[in-house]
Amino acid sequence: MTDSIVLQGVTKTFGTQKAVDDLDLVVPEGSIYGFIGPNGSGKTTTIRMILRIFQPDCGMVRVLGNELGSVADDRVGYLPEERGMYKRMKVRDLLTYYSRLKGFYNCRDEIQKWLDRLGAADWGKKRIDTLSKGMAQKVQFIAAVVARPQLVILDEPFSGLDPLNLEVLQDAVLQLRKNGSTIIFSTHDMHVAERLCDTIFMVFQGRKVLDGTLENIQREFMSNILRIRLANEHSEPPRMNGVDAVRAGRYWELSSNRGDSQSVLRELAHSDVEVDHFEKVRPTLHDIFVRVAQPEDVPEKDAQAGVGGRFEHRSTEKG
Repeated sequence: MTDSIVLQGVTKTFGTQKAVDDLDLVVPEGSIYGFIGPNGSGKTTTIRMILRIFQPDCGMVRVLGNELGSVADDRVGYLPEERGMYKRMKVRDLLTYYSRLKGFYNCRDEIQKWLDRLGAADWGKKRIDTLSKGMAQKVQFIAAVVARPQLVILDEPFSGLDPLNLEVLQDAVLQLRKNGSTIIFSTHDMHVAERLCDTIFMVFQGRKVLDGTLENIQREFMSNILRIRLANEHSEPPRMNGVDAVRAGRYWELSSNRGDSQSVLRELAHSDVEVDHFEKVRPTLHDIFVRVAQPEDVPEKDAQAGVGGRFEHRSTEKG
């Protein structure tokens, strides 16, 4: 597998602010690569350097095999977070215009294919300013991909969509990958990133802090929380050394400082309670995001209370 994007030692400064600091990144061809990070972290600056809108102060940015290039690369499709279309144009005319800007002139069938796929088959003669927000978002998505780009950069493509349209556009992104496109997917929605992305990249204060598959990232940030469900919902876990428990709906969540979940399971198996469910809790991407971006003034004990500070230690001991 070749690499669509390679960044090596990339730094970008605005005045006294270092927006991106010595960044290395490799995006494999044909992957969906999730970009996450708090506002002001350097995520958008990184995307704009990949798009050639900004040039790095130092370091190398290689896109689709080229270290030099222009913002008007016909092989790249871009859906910006700030939506903008010519409001008085009709949908089909607008999509034809954007397609031809990318050098794809025989686009009529491709436009119709995308309109059909996104449930917009009869929108061709509608003016942009008559469309709902969801409809307009679909049209702008088509505008970004209609010229069959090798690289697609989507910046918050699902923001504000209802669940039905969200499903439609998520399926469209997966279809793009199936067709061979490489996709950079920037989002604040951690659930969507978990579902769609092959690899997750997080930048924080200009530096890379996460880069890998969700499974590997979760393993790195594995918590000390165990989740159990007892056969008798009115039962409580036995008192165990080094283990605190808190009721969490139908489950109990156990915080263990033993470092060995199997010893807890063995002790439960030899107790008077019957265990229906036992698992070591994997942190969600949301939990990890919060933990990495935890404000420096949050007390350390709060930041370490589970992943992202969600877990409160409360003993089952009475009195």
